Amino acid sequence: MSEYPIPKDMREFIEICEKEGELKRITAEVDWNLELSHIAKLNEERSGPALLFENVKGHRTSVLTSAYTKTSRVAIALGMERSAGIMDIAREWMERVTKGGLIKPKKVGDGPILENKMEGDDVNLSAFPVPKFYPQDGGRYFGTTAYLVTRDPETDFVNCGVYRMQILDDKSLGLQLLKGKDAEVMLNKYREIGEPMPATAVIGGPPLGFLVGSTLVPYGTSEYEVMGALQGEPVEIIQSDLTGLPIPANAEIVAEGYVDPNPENFRPEGPFGEYTGYYSGKAQEEFPKPWLKVERVLYRNNPIFWSTTVGRPVTDTHMVQSINRTAELWTQLQRMGVPGIQSVYILPESTGRFWAVISIKQMYPGHGRHAGLAAFATVLGNYGMKGVIVVDEDIRADDLPRVWWALSTRYNPVEDTEIIKKGRSTPLDPSLPAHTDYYDHRLLVSRILMDATTPYEWQRKPTVIELDKEILEKIKQRWGEFGLNFSI
Repeated sequence: MSEYPIPKDMREFIEICEKEGELKRITAEVDWNLELSHIAKLNEERSGPALLFENVKGHRTSVLTSAYTKTSRVAIALGMERSAGIMDIAREWMERVTKGGLIKPKKVGDGPILENKMEGDDVNLSAFPVPKFYPQDGGRYFGTTAYLVTRDPETDFVNCGVYRMQILDDKSLGLQLLKGKDAEVMLNKYREIGEPMPATAVIGGPPLGFLVGSTLVPYGTSEYEVMGALQGEPVEIIQSDLTGLPIPANAEIVAEGYVDPNPENFRPEGPFGEYTGYYSGKAQEEFPKPWLKVERVLYRNNPIFWSTTVGRPVTDTHMVQSINRTAELWTQLQRMGVPGIQSVYILPESTGRFWAVISIKQMYPGHGRHAGLAAFATVLGNYGMKGVIVVDEDIRADDLPRVWWALSTRYNPVEDTEIIKKGRSTPLDPSLPAHTDYYDHRLLVSRILMDATTPYEWQRKPTVIELDKEILEKIKQRWGEFGLNFSI
């Protein structure tokens, strides 16, 4: 574990990152209009530090970007050693959630988020340094790391989901609630009972909020409880006297209001430069979206606006999705009872969602098929995943050179491939036909399972070349004598 405690809010996270040389303060004046995002994107593509822009043109509020482009900073958020890799973090996540159990949030009466407020006619979302990211974006995006808090009107289940949120005007946030997402399911229930849906957009609070809110946990599992499990203690929440929804007591900025569920009152939103590396959405009247009518904004003294550039891989969006989806896929496979799982890895280069590798210790014929098909059957794998590669236990799921070796020497395309012709997809997938849109019911994608394990039932298996263990141990003890600039 790290010498630092798990940070409970953004300010603690920033403080630790700065102590560890993982954060750079930008004091030069930077324009929120494209300039800020372009600096952040160039920094991210070079694996640079987290950036805190302290002098955004026309604003006094600072903007944090590039927070999670490196695993070392995700490790800081989880209180782990900075050397932890994606798979190490995912395994720790899985174990905290499955072995420690979920932890319900703790209700408190006060917190820093109540230090300031705008309400009614004073609400002005443009008072914050909300960036415009890319030239063809439909506008400024308030929500890229923000999560939307909503409640199921039938069960009282509270969801915290990361959805993109565009400023439509100073009191309105356009919402991208994709089909089947938890908030969209809830919105349909409010439509049935003829009531507006209370909703709250949260920026900041526990740094784990962005990590957890952007993954796919089963419906009915509150992300607040997952956050609690990961930080080892309850998330402190305040029950809003406006919406009745729980909000983190130490959040930076909270926009509260209601969403009209009537499609006739939806509004155009987008386009937006998405995590796939392509623009998605059309700001046309035939594709309107739900929107949050903001009635109140709460914010801390000197709030920090948290943003991510999104765009083509690898940004912190892809790193976050790779980590949290790897962790959640691993968790769901464990809960399904799939035996022999050694490691799981969803590649950040696959936008953190479309391709997974699973390493297994085989115990019976067809074990590789079992693991791969089970991955597609999980809540996470069922939504948009295109490919799973299964390898033997001698290969870590994140050791891609060895994965390629397995595909080259243990995989027979005719015998070891399974094709699923129709699976649930997402309108954000640019490989779908261009005419497929937000409301299209043909959001289907094919899937491929590549079983690169040596068949369990073979009586004679190829002999793998291995180094002599005794000689290897002797060499390790003498390694310093050889003057080589890497460790083993």
